[in-house]
Amino acid sequence: MAKKKDLTPEEQLQQAIVPKEEQPYPLSEGWRWVRLESICEVIMGQSPNGVETTDDSSYMPLIGGAADMGELYLQPHQYTKKPTKISKADDLILCIRATLGHPNFADGEYCLGRGVAAIRSNLCSKEFLRYMFLNFEQYLYDNATGSTFLSIGSSVLKSMPVPFPPQTEQIQIVEKINSYYQRLDEASKLIQHVLNLSEQRKAAILHKAFTGELTAKWRQERQITLNSWKDKKISEVCDIVRGGSPRPAGSPEFYGGNIPFMKVADITRNASPFVTATESFIKEAGLKRTRVVEENTLLLTNSGATLGVPAICTFKTAFNDGIAAFLGLNPKSIKFYYYFWSSKTNELRTINKGAAQPNLNTKIIGNIMHKVPTIEEQQEIVGILDNFFEKEKYIVNMTYCSLQDIKMLKKSILEKAFRGGLSI
Repeated sequence: MAKKKDLTPEEQLQQAIVPKEEQPYPLSEGWRWVRLESICEVIMGQSPNGVETTDDSSYMPLIGGAADMGELYLQPHQYTKKPTKISKADDLILCIRATLGHPNFADGEYCLGRGVAAIRSNLCSKEFLRYMFLNFEQYLYDNATGSTFLSIGSSVLKSMPVPFPPQTEQIQIVEKINSYYQRLDEASKLIQHVLNLSEQRKAAILHKAFTGELTAKWRQERQITLNSWKDKKISEVCDIVRGGSPRPAGSPEFYGGNIPFMKVADITRNASPFVTATESFIKEAGLKRTRVVEENTLLLTNSGATLGVPAICTFKTAFNDGIAAFLGLNPKSIKFYYYFWSSKTNELRTINKGAAQPNLNTKIIGNIMHKVPTIEEQQEIVGILDNFFEKEKYIVNMTYCSLQDIKMLKKSILEKAFRGGLSI
């Protein structure tokens, strides 16, 4: 029998054809199921000794895994003087450890770390291979091994069954996918622009709400002037208190009971104005080291990167020291102040900016000046804002759905392409 290196490419393909019973699905005429190693050289990565963050020209850039992958081309963060396996220009680089798939183009020589492999071929273009791996990403996950993280071994990758069309059809497939994707990407940009403008629209209407512009017509119809708005400190309309955290955190002496205990994450993960549940609970012993508020209390996160987020608690709860509560607010004003603090989030985050742990104490919060309209106008403002944010939520949800539809459409295009449905 002739050795593999003595066979012509066509003879090698014939030897590498996947048995019919192992073929995932029927292919178009002229296509064949083959093992990846029959049409590609697979170069498995190997971690080098001595890795630096320098980009000195005497060092070679290292591709270790998903963190070094860009959108299409590689973006290395580490370098080595002792490269092991090396890529060539036009290789396809594939993640094979932890994150699987994610194919990118190499535009030169890179040291291939343990988390990647280079795919090199004279029978397929790198563009065709990239689309193929995007389409068969699930195969990698289905055939990966590992308990701490998944990985694909050399034998599994090399024996991967792949659909192989004639080269003329490969060119057609790439051209058609590129054409479809270009139009879909243009649509995605327009949809993303709508999403990006959402925050601007929210900021603009909140600014109008708390400067009086939003309800100018309402006041005019009632012959009320802006002089009805009074300048006050927050401390003049309510009391501000801070929560407490039983320590040590997680101690079974204080934690694990049935008393709700509000944390910052309970507020920041919540998309609604109203918080309806907590993930943490404390015991009676923990109550001596914290504070409790009644239902329908306005809260505000006051420390860390996520400070300045308001929420209205719908149940009686203890709360930690990363949260401030506003006590004694007129019940009719609570939603008004929820929106007020929503308009102040970015401003609040500039206070103590640069500190290791940005913090708003009750004095800072209480000294904030604001203009207070009548209760009737507050409720008018809340009604307009409720209506606006409900519509905005619908718009955002629809745009997210549209982006997901585009992702699914891209996936279906790939599936059709690698069944021979685009090359006609």
